[in-house]
Amino acid sequence: MAASHEIESLAKAFSGFGVDEKYLISTLGKWRADQAEAFRQEAPFFAKDERNFERWNEHVVEQLKHEFLRFKSAVVLWTMHTWERDARLMKDAIIDGPKSYNVIVELACTRSSEQLLGTRRAYHSLFDRSLEEDVTSHLKTPERKLLVGLVCAYRYEGQRVHEDVAKSEAKTLVIAVKNADGKNPIEDEEVVRILSTRSKLHLGAVFNHYKEISGKGIDEDLVANSILLDTVQCLSTPYPYFVKVLSAAMNHGADENTKEGLTRVIVTQADADMKRIKKEYKKQNQLELYEKIEQITKGSFKDFLLALLARDSNEN
Repeated sequence: MAASHEIESLAKAFSGFGVDEKYLISTLGKWRADQAEAFRQEAPFFAKDERNFERWNEHVVEQLKHEFLRFKSAVVLWTMHTWERDARLMKDAIIDGPKSYNVIVELACTRSSEQLLGTRRAYHSLFDRSLEEDVTSHLKTPERKLLVGLVCAYRYEGQRVHEDVAKSEAKTLVIAVKNADGKNPIEDEEVVRILSTRSKLHLGAVFNHYKEISGKGIDEDLVANSILLDTVQCLSTPYPYFVKVLSAAMNHGADENTKEGLTRVIVTQADADMKRIKKEYKKQNQLELYEKIEQITKGSFKDFLLALLARDSNEN
């Protein structure tokens, strides 16, 4: 029969982020029938029905499907052209609905103007529809105007900032965010215009003036409005935003939608801003990002993520 320590090790190999394929192969491939029976009786994945039949827990089966697929999903995403990758992530987020609107914000606001334009072209080729068409037709919530504006943006990326305009727009944001007229700021056309058209450098000046006028940073005033908060963070402080996504994904008890942020951020940022993301993660957590991933992930999924994290070190 399978020893209790072996059953415990197998349970761990099945549990968590990814699965330990090598251990499963080396152990399960040698099992006899009595060892498999002992595993079914002692492992926490099985139950007996009213006919005393041993069966997998359906919830566990569904979770295992996700875990076995993590490595494949990461590899497939990594090998895509960046435009196709972002286009497919956009499509999934649109279909997922409100729980994934942050992904639309992330992809629209952390990319350059040319990258976002490429994503829109790829979306058109892949799905025979425009990205803005799908955002408009699928979203029925107050976020629609903002998200359409963000995915359609082609921002100025030069160094010029008009301080007087920035200060005026900061005042506009303060009035809207403080809800002086009781209106949700995400439905304010001026808020949408400022966030979806202004350059990131200009917005940095706007947010600085906002703090001078308000006495608090705009991110502090938007804690209760997650989509606007994500928008501001992605446009002005993307590295802390990415760390927020990574930390939420690796938090014990995170749901599947949140967990997907780990693969998405590491795969999409491996050749972009990973060095600065790792630095920010260590600053916030007093722990290297690779150490955390080593702690919580398993098998080929872990090995692949660590390989991507090491790319900026290898290229120096």
